[in-house]
Parts: sequence; structure tokens; C-alpha cells
Amino acid sequence: MTDADLPDRYRHIAVDPDTRAFSVEEAPLPSPAANEILIRVECAGINRADLLQRAGLYPPPEDASPILGLEVAGTVAAAGPGVQEWTPGQQVCALTHGGGYAEYAVAPVGQCFPVPEGHSMAEAAALPEALLTIWHNIFQRAALQRGETVLIHGGASGMGTMGVMMSAALGATVYTTAGTAQKCKALEALGATRAINYREEDFEAVLAELDVTGKVDVILDMIGGDYIQKNMNVAAPEGRIVNIAYMGGFKAEVNFAPLLMKRLTLTGSTLRAQSFAQKEVMRDEILQAVYPHIASGAIRPVVDSSFPLAEVHAAHTRMESGEHMGKIVLQVA
Repeated sequence: MTDADLPDRYRHIAVDPDTRAFSVEEAPLPSPAANEILIRVECAGINRADLLQRAGLYPPPEDASPILGLEVAGTVAAAGPGVQEWTPGQQVCALTHGGGYAEYAVAPVGQCFPVPEGHSMAEAAALPEALLTIWHNIFQRAALQRGETVLIHGGASGMGTMGVMMSAALGATVYTTAGTAQKCKALEALGATRAINYREEDFEAVLAELDVTGKVDVILDMIGGDYIQKNMNVAAPEGRIVNIAYMGGFKAEVNFAPLLMKRLTLTGSTLRAQSFAQKEVMRDEILQAVYPHIASGAIRPVVDSSFPLAEVHAAHTRMESGEHMGKIVLQVA
């Protein structure tokens, strides 16, 4: 594809700021700047952050695109000045700085990954956000090591399924929570030693029965609420607890004695607020440590469902329902 082949305008999803309703709009085609590429999007990943942004609860950074969408897969349409590692026509998946719900999206080259051989574009679109989030929180912030034990809440989400597979592939013992017996069975097939149905079981009680209480080295939590106390109760001495969301509430009454007695680390992060340079470091480490396991098949993204771009409302409704297992994607082309 040459610049002459590119359209002047492209379609993207817009959100009415008052009604939060979706519409398909047109805008002038963006041009990639230095260290950026323009991607002709085939699939875009849906993330809970998109739902929060649509609701007005997670405003994008000032330098980000106001268009929803944090990850895409497609082909390189154009490369910005000085870009040598990507050329038009190559398949790519990328973490965007917003703008993914569209026919074309711009991405920094430091946030771009090759589409793994044998993977569909839907599977590729399910990779960037989950890979970067799991790598940063479980392996950088919490420093999970081979032979340690990790507990991953929200295991059936796109983020959770990736966390289970990555942790197991890299040598950890994995426990996780999910909301149905079917999801728990699927998570155990992905590598979890035990998946706990939180609607029927108390994960703290189950871990006590399994003699795992006090032996969980790393906990990834997106629930918050009363899980905050339970996480500290089951954590091992020198345990590391990382929050990436608080779906169960930001507030809780907590007894912090276990934090002191076990010398716990309680931390958290969001990916979007971090610099391009930080994300590029994550990308490089993932290519070295994780991509070989994707190539071998030990890690393969779980795609729950795919919706046409114009049916984005149905895709968001699917995520809001909590019934999905794995990643929800938009089929753009």
C-alpha cells in the first residue's frame, strides 16, 4: 500500500457525551508522526477501560485520541518519519494511544508486536493490552518467579485468561477465581491448578482447605472491596498484592495487621498513564520472555466473541453482562 492508496477519510466509532450512545462517524485520516505507524485495522479489542471511558469515568490523557479502543490488529498502512522496523503491508498488533474503534489507527512503534504465526487477527487483537498489563503487574511490579504461587482474580476475563496462561508457562503454580463451574473448568485446562467458583465458594476458605493460605506469593486483583482483606489473609510472608481495578469497590474496612506481620507489598497500577518509553521496555521483555511460549502454543489468547464495528453496543453489553470468557473483539474489516 502506498500513500496514494490511502483514503482521505475513515470511519470510526463516536460516543455522544450526553447520552453515551454510539454512532459511526467519518474524520480525516490521521498521519503517523515520527516513531509511529498507521494501521489499517482488521480487529480491535474491547477492554473494561473502554466502558469506563464511555461512562465518563476514565478520561483519556490530553495527548491521546478521544476515540475508544486501546488495542488493534491489522496491517501497516504507512510509517512515520524515521520508522525502519515496520513497512506497509506487514501484519501487526499494537497497543494504541486511543483510537482503536476505527478503520485506521495510529500506534507508537514501541507498542507494536508482530502477529504470531498461525493466529487470526481476532486473536492478535486480544494480545497487546493483556500482555502488557499482565507482564507489568505480575512480572515487573510483583516480580513473580518460577516456582512461586500466584492467585489471579477475575480469571475468566481477557486479562485473567492471559494471566493464567503466562504464569503457568513461566513456571508458577496458579490459582484463580471465576463465576461459573464451566469457566473454572476452562481455566484449569488453561493451566490453573485450581479455579474457585466465587459464586459458590469462598476463595479464602478453599485455599485454607488446600493448605495454600499463607503460601500465595503474588495476587493479581481487579475486584477490591472485601477481597482486599482476604488477599492479605492468604498472602505469604513477603507477598506482593497488585490491584489493577476495583470492580467490587474502592473502599473497604481493612485490618492492616497482616501487612505488617507478613511484610506485604500492596501496590497497583494503570497501564494507560505510563510513558511510551516504559511500555516499550515492557514490549521488548515480552518479545523475549513470552513470545516463545506463544509460538509454541503454550499461550494462546482466548477469544470469547466477535462483533462488527457497527454493533459495538452489543459488544459492550456482552462485557457488561460478565458472561464472557476471554476477549471480546470488534471485527472492523
